[in-house]
Amino acid sequence: MDHGTLHLRQITAPGDVTAELRRALVECWVEVTNAGGAAGFPFPPVDAGEVAPVVDSLVAGLAPTTSRLVAASLDGALAGWLNVRRDPFELIAHWGTLHHVQTRTGLRGRGIGAALMRHARDIARDEMGLEQLRLAARGGAGLEDFYGRLGWQETGRWPGALRFGRGDDRDEVLMILTPL
Repeated sequence: MDHGTLHLRQITAPGDVTAELRRALVECWVEVTNAGGAAGFPFPPVDAGEVAPVVDSLVAGLAPTTSRLVAASLDGALAGWLNVRRDPFELIAHWGTLHHVQTRTGLRGRGIGAALMRHARDIARDEMGLEQLRLAARGGAGLEDFYGRLGWQETGRWPGALRFGRGDDRDEVLMILTPL
């Protein structure tokens, strides 16, 4: 961090998401998506009316054992966030998945995304008892390099799995972080 104070926190219950935080999550997601970010809405432009119900659904599903929101704030303002989830089914309860990894566009290159990822790893290992994390990333967006620098390994691809338009098919890149 070269400016300001970064604060990382996790939210584990719907009641812990204030109206202000909800609004900031929606604003961040709209901003990231409309800048071309690969965070869950593949067809920009989007607006708050489209994103807010998805945020509300994510927040409604927060629970300490299965879904946590990890948020980064810089000088009191939301700088980025992600969601870490696990399925409690015994066969697969040892691993979790990361979703919607994003940072405000004007704050990129300052280590916020990496800090979020490291914090999520610590939470997954130390508090959720997970042994590995998985994620799926959009190919062709440079995300493999970002995650690779943080210790993630590509385990495979689904070639052409994501269709953004006629003649614009992209791979879905499958990645793992293990051990945590």
